[in-house]
Amino acid sequence: MTNPWSRRGFLLTTGASALSMALASHAAAAASSSAADEFDTLRATWRSLILGSGFSATAEPFASKLAQLGTNADQFRSTMAPATGSLWPDAVFADPEPDTDQESFGYSGRMVDSYARLRTMAEAYTQSGTGLTGNTALRSAIITGLDHLYNQVYNENTTRYGNWWSWQIGAPQYLLDVCVLMYDSLTATQIANYTRAVDHFVPDSAVGSYSGTSTGANRVDLCRVLALRGVVGKNAAKVALARDALSPVFPYVTSGDGLYADGSFIQHATVPYTGSYGAVMIGGLGLLFALLAGSSWAVTDPNRQIVFSAVDNAWAPFLYNGLIVDNVSGRAISRGTSETLQHADHVRGHGIMAAIALLGQGAPSADNARWRAMVKGWIQRDYYSPVLSDSSLSVPGLARLKTVQDDASVTATAEPTGHRLFPSMARAMHRRPGWAASISMANKRITYYEYGNGENPRGWHTGAGMLYWWGDTYGNGQYSDAFWPTVDPYRLPGTTNSKKALADGAGGTWGAAKPDVNWVGGATDGTHAAVGQYLKGLSSTLVAKKSWFCLDDSIVCLGAGIRCTDGTGVESVVENRNLGPTGTHAFTVDGVAQPTTPWGATTFSGAKWAHIAGHAGYVFPGGSTVKATRQQRTGSWSDINTGGPTTDFTRNYLTVWADHGTDPTAATYSYILMPGATTAQTSARAADTGWLTVLANTDNQQGIRVPSLGFTAVNFWFGGTVGALTASAPACVMIREKTDGTAVICVSDPMLMQTSLTLTWNRAVSSVTSKPATVTGATTGSSLTLTFGDLSGTAGATQKITVKLG
Repeated sequence: MTNPWSRRGFLLTTGASALSMALASHAAAAASSSAADEFDTLRATWRSLILGSGFSATAEPFASKLAQLGTNADQFRSTMAPATGSLWPDAVFADPEPDTDQESFGYSGRMVDSYARLRTMAEAYTQSGTGLTGNTALRSAIITGLDHLYNQVYNENTTRYGNWWSWQIGAPQYLLDVCVLMYDSLTATQIANYTRAVDHFVPDSAVGSYSGTSTGANRVDLCRVLALRGVVGKNAAKVALARDALSPVFPYVTSGDGLYADGSFIQHATVPYTGSYGAVMIGGLGLLFALLAGSSWAVTDPNRQIVFSAVDNAWAPFLYNGLIVDNVSGRAISRGTSETLQHADHVRGHGIMAAIALLGQGAPSADNARWRAMVKGWIQRDYYSPVLSDSSLSVPGLARLKTVQDDASVTATAEPTGHRLFPSMARAMHRRPGWAASISMANKRITYYEYGNGENPRGWHTGAGMLYWWGDTYGNGQYSDAFWPTVDPYRLPGTTNSKKALADGAGGTWGAAKPDVNWVGGATDGTHAAVGQYLKGLSSTLVAKKSWFCLDDSIVCLGAGIRCTDGTGVESVVENRNLGPTGTHAFTVDGVAQPTTPWGATTFSGAKWAHIAGHAGYVFPGGSTVKATRQQRTGSWSDINTGGPTTDFTRNYLTVWADHGTDPTAATYSYILMPGATTAQTSARAADTGWLTVLANTDNQQGIRVPSLGFTAVNFWFGGTVGALTASAPACVMIREKTDGTAVICVSDPMLMQTSLTLTWNRAVSSVTSKPATVTGATTGSSLTLTFGDLSGTAGATQKITVKLG
């Protein structure tokens, strides 16, 4: 039997009890005994945080969860068999050849598993309603297990092997939780032994500099270890060090790990990680703020307000109907299921929701009220994976979210609309009434994908312009329902790829491979956007220019300059829709229904439009030759994660793509994605040839105009003239003409290199009404010329100029 938690799954889901409960426990502990010192109070606070309070152990959903906890703990107790090199027969931690290879990672991971099982047993012992509350045999087994692990592996004389994380974060966090829960049953010698072991593996120097593995979420995790070691061992210096070592986490960064002003969150230097490491960070900070609140070591650094602001700026934009977007979850997308627990976008989202609910208790009241309304909305709308039925949520997390749901004073907030660009991590998020979409890209600063610890070895093309989308009442399980182990990794939706076969982990571990490109990003007015990616293929000669124009009911997708000399075929994937295990959704091309049973690749010449029932419409302006197939695909989580279960899943897919042939030299594509559109709406859009004008789709520029929206946008890969716009250098330009006689001109430098830019718009403009100070504008009777100062320092942000039309 293996531990059902991922190494970060447990750490995330424990972070969701109420700070008000924590503060109450402070007061209760202080009043209970005049002899209780501050460390006793902190220990009581942590106990409350990791066990939860304010819920009925006999009421659902808690009764069943607690009963299952007891069942799991009893199974761990009954199978525990202390032996040399192991505490459980299926979790051998003794490494015959200790080093830092993948095999050693496995051995160190099983040490963490062993502590995690003891933590489950300790929770069952101390938590009411488990059937094992106060059970003496269970208590004896826990203590036996702690001493065995100390004597065998986690002690001050051991040299670590395998994964550093196991020794500095995983094992000590579980160990210290058990010490808090079982404190009254442990001797002073045992406490001294265990804390001495923690000091050995997590010395003060672990937070001596903000670098390496001591940044971002990892730093917060290390601070949690130091704080709890201080609490358990009654060491004020350790607690103070933990508090002070949090401060480097708070300020915005401009490179490397951490939070960026544009809402990006990076871990491992090059990986967008809002949904995984970022979730651990916000959960860990919520716990530490709650633990130390009101104590001598309260976190008072004014920069912690940056974390509060990031809830709206960094996390909320990627939460949709309870899920967190996979393109900000790194290699966590490969974790799937482990025995009894599901780990997918909804589960990760639920953990973040619980963390936000906790963090809000220590935030300004207006922020807390706004977040509770957002959380309640997510809870209500997550029909695919009901939040309060999520077995991965801890009891405290579940209690916190149920409190929000049951609070009649909180009015649920609807999903917002609008567009957000995250240039620091090459991501975009587009929200419209009824649907949302997200684009993932890669550049010199952001890796194609992350592979490590045997996880996500086939995520090669997730940064090649993958276009995710969800409906409000449909498609919310698109990437949750065994998508990653069953999808063709060479045909991710939205991407352009060479069919060159890639080895598992191609490009290197930990995001080592990054494309040598600068032009990746876009411009937005907050509602619409132009987004572009200069694509270079991973371990491939493929290059392409890709653009997405994000509009009211659709996204216009263009590709140009597609060339490759790999000696293989090249494809641009219009769609690869997961229809589930039994899906036979109708597929219609130009009004002709296609078979609902599986069929091989079929060519549709001159296709004007296609439609997948219950999902979306696809329009091909002017007609295109596309291919499509309906197929069943089978895979297991172990295919994409060495620690995943081997159970096979089979899912039905509808795939549509543009086949550019072998070694294309200047291939192009164009299509319009219309989420939620009916067949009538799709065919009507295809018939309305005046709705869209493609101004350019070349290797030099890509641009469109949609007159009904007053929308014009051009991605200038090189300077030049497209329609009424002339740019002196590479830039992204988006213009929205409004019905009140004004227009907003949005300009960015996705390359972060332009020291000057001149933009001319051949349109009568009477005046410039607002602009950044670094922009100058000159109008004539028939045109506007804008001169931009140094754009290289704007971090890819959009510069907005408002003009009055002539």
